[in-house]
Amino acid sequence: MGVKRVLLASPRGYCAGVERAVETVERAIELYGAPVYVRKQIVHNLHVVRDLEARGAIFVDSEEDVPAGKTVVFSAHGVAPSVHASAESRRLKTIDATCPLVTKVHVQARRYAADGYTVILVGHAGHEEVVGTMGEAPDSIVLVESVADAERLELPETDRIAYTTQTTLSVDETGEIIAVLRRRFPAIRAPKKEDICYATSNRQWAVKEMLSEVDLLLVIGSRNSSNSNRLVDVARASGVRAHLIDDETEIDEAWLDGVETVGVTSGASAPEKLVERVCDWFRARGVEAIEPYRLVNEDVEFRLPIELRRELALADTQS
Repeated sequence: MGVKRVLLASPRGYCAGVERAVETVERAIELYGAPVYVRKQIVHNLHVVRDLEARGAIFVDSEEDVPAGKTVVFSAHGVAPSVHASAESRRLKTIDATCPLVTKVHVQARRYAADGYTVILVGHAGHEEVVGTMGEAPDSIVLVESVADAERLELPETDRIAYTTQTTLSVDETGEIIAVLRRRFPAIRAPKKEDICYATSNRQWAVKEMLSEVDLLLVIGSRNSSNSNRLVDVARASGVRAHLIDDETEIDEAWLDGVETVGVTSGASAPEKLVERVCDWFRARGVEAIEPYRLVNEDVEFRLPIELRRELALADTQS
């Protein structure tokens, strides 16, 4: 193998929303005991889901799969109001681990719709975050996935049009879509602050910074992780070969033919231990130069969901 060096992107891996969501499930299991039900994957990472299952989490597709009266955690991607109503009708104890930055998009879409706006949501059809956001005002939200969608979008003659976006999109591609929307609908209202989250933007920026130094990029993340897939897209758009892997077992040594420097990054829902396993894979094949490309610290933190904080505080007073 001709690989001489591995560069580690920074920042990479867990974001504040993922840290909060994973800790929410862990603390709920400690507080209530197993099992604790989780609607959908708490975050889009296979290893995280398996680890939590081993601790006593049960992942279900719908709140209707949770036995009446039990505890259910809603994932970091958010849910529609109809899910909250359904859970209440089943007398479920709910803990909402929706990322606060996703909640911001929900609130924004709901307010626009209440003010009589048609809301254009830029995002990927079927993604849980998009499903939840559209559920806030299904009669007022129109989904746009691409520049082509934006070009052919037909809306009634009105100046009450606004847009919002999924939090885990490609910064560059989303910018192109928004440029089309602004051209076609000059009066369109924009979010006060962009909806693509800081972690998604930072990880894409970190990849762009290192691309000139690497021959191949490995992105650690699961197939259903939107932000991880976007990191692959960023590299390929610049002409650098890139592959998405769940862990080191998915590395194909044929990818490394003619490669001297490999870049490694991880999506916002991939734990750092997976990066270490990839590094160990290269060390076992004689690569000694494994180093950070640069060090960038993120200091964003989110508090645990209010429902859980109240229960934990109550448990402390009774202990």
